[in-house]
Amino acid sequence: MGATAAARSVMRARVGSGLVVAVLLLPVGSWALARAGVVAEAATIPVGLLAMIAGYVLLTALWEERSPFRHAPRSLTARTLTGPRTVDLGRITTVRLVTTFSQAGVYRTVVVRDADGVRLGLTTGRSREHLRRAVEQAENDAGRGATGLRVSRAAAAHLGLPRGRGLAVHTVLAFLCTMVGMSLYLSVVFWLGGQ
Repeated sequence: MGATAAARSVMRARVGSGLVVAVLLLPVGSWALARAGVVAEAATIPVGLLAMIAGYVLLTALWEERSPFRHAPRSLTARTLTGPRTVDLGRITTVRLVTTFSQAGVYRTVVVRDADGVRLGLTTGRSREHLRRAVEQAENDAGRGATGLRVSRAAAAHLGLPRGRGLAVHTVLAFLCTMVGMSLYLSVVFWLGGQ
């Protein structure tokens, strides 16, 4: 993938992340408009609840792969909510696991980032297998002097790499962080709604 295409992909991702942040800040805007008398004061709490749900869903969905996919020997390409992204598997810098929760249970996404800053969340078995082979190759190259790849323990466990461990601890911590984050967000929303 060319540097220009990678830069466009990173820019679209930043714009998408900025929009999610704007959605999460909607309760503050609603509160300010209520203080100015433009909207009803009771609007802050429902806006905050909807913004929290939308932000939670969109935040991870921004980088998740969607069909059509293209698996080349040294790259992965897929559509995302912010447009197509291609990750150079020969230049991976980080691999981490993002765990979210829904009514259906635990949902895991392996997020890979390359040296150009392009991120792609892998959700399909075929993509994860392709990444696993690339990580094993990069680790073999690291034995010959190449450096720069960081793979979290939970991501390694999810990919089936031999040194992977800590998936249960990762899941518990992800759940606790999600609950604490949502509780704090709702506390602020309710505080703003009571002002």
